[in-house]
Amino acid sequence: MRIEDFEDIKYEKEENGICTATFSRPERRNAVTYISFLELFYVIEDMEKDKNAKVLIITGDPEGEAFTSGGYFKPEMFHKMQKYPEIDLMDIAQKKLCLKMWDFQKPVIVAINGMGIGGGVTLPLAGGDLIYMAEDAWFGFYFARRAIVPEFGTNFLLPLLVGFQRAKEICYMGEKVSSQRALELGLVNKVLPNKELMNYAREQAIRLIPPKGPSLSLGLMKKTMHAYFRDILSQTLDLENKALRKTFASKDFKEVMSALKEKRDAGFIGK
Repeated sequence: MRIEDFEDIKYEKEENGICTATFSRPERRNAVTYISFLELFYVIEDMEKDKNAKVLIITGDPEGEAFTSGGYFKPEMFHKMQKYPEIDLMDIAQKKLCLKMWDFQKPVIVAINGMGIGGGVTLPLAGGDLIYMAEDAWFGFYFARRAIVPEFGTNFLLPLLVGFQRAKEICYMGEKVSSQRALELGLVNKVLPNKELMNYAREQAIRLIPPKGPSLSLGLMKKTMHAYFRDILSQTLDLENKALRKTFASKDFKEVMSALKEKRDAGFIGK
């Protein structure tokens, strides 16, 4: 995949070293697919090769009124993905991208400018070094409601961030987490008025790059902080992939799909 062929992400690079990756599919509220994640993988790869690229900001297209509304499961998308041999449909948990972001030694700022559901909350937790959130934005941990399990290493990262009891409650109950609650839980670094979010993210980005920020030492800090947890994260992603394959094949997941189509509550049977 070439950067000029991107369809889901708008990738911008500035002379000052700030790069921005924007989930830009407003017609579907910035919902993401395997293609979106592949594009983000290549954003990281491009920045790794570019010495002038110093910091990445990830956000959502404001016209979509969301950071990302989660996974986009329309049948036509699976046909479209067949032209990308790099996509591994069995890597549901996005192990390849998650570890790519975990190993990435340049700072990643995530600006949550609207709702973040599914991958819209798990991806920031896995890849964001600094996460800033708009006041009216929120996270949807709706995995139990969909009869699946979280991905992007969340089954390790969420307990690490908030503790086991809170992590289990959030996931088991399929909670909607407000920006203020996310701040209290330690999921984000700061909550700001919507109009101030991107300016603040950019201000912080500038502090992380020369001449204000020592990019070499920051990269080594990140590498050192992440090193101990990498094997645990990798093992968790393998377990998530195994669990996701099982849940996607379950009767409960099929019931969820039918319930969504028929606009009713799902009736689970535990199979």
